[in-house]
Amino acid sequence: MTRVLVLNGPNLGRLGSREPDVYGSQDLSALRVLLAEEAGDGVEIDLRQTDDEAELVHWLYEAVDSRIPVILNPAAFTHYSYALRDAAALVTKAGVPLVEVHISNPHAREAFRHNSVISGVASGVIAGFGFESYVLALAAVRRAG
Repeated sequence: MTRVLVLNGPNLGRLGSREPDVYGSQDLSALRVLLAEEAGDGVEIDLRQTDDEAELVHWLYEAVDSRIPVILNPAAFTHYSYALRDAAALVTKAGVPLVEVHISNPHAREAFRHNSVISGVASGVIAGFGFESYVLALAAVRRAG
C-alpha cells in the first residue's frame, strides 16, 4: 500500500474554529501533518475535504477503481446520505478497506447523530478520540493492506 485517501465531509474545513469544545482546536493542516508522521515512509496520505456530496461520492469511486484504502469522516452526511452509503459499499465490496471515523462520539451527542447509514457498509468504525480516531484508522487500514 502506498496511498491512503483520508476523506472529510461538510464543515470539517472549519476545524480549529468550529465548536472547539467538540472538535478540538486543530485544523486539517495539523491533521495532515499528524497522519504523515504516523504513516512514515512509503505511505502517502491524500487528505481531502469537501462540502459537496457528489464530489465525495466520486472520490469513493476513485478508491474503488484504483484500489486505494479509505479513511472516511462523512460528517453530517453520516446520518442521511444514501448516495454516499452506496458509494462506500462499492469500496468495501471491492475488498478495499474503508474505515468510518468521527472526531467526537456521535452517540454521546444529539439523538439525530446516533444513526449512521455508513457504518453498516464500512470495514470498521472509530469515534470519539479526536484526531486519534484517524491515527487508529490509519493503523487499521495499514494492517488490512
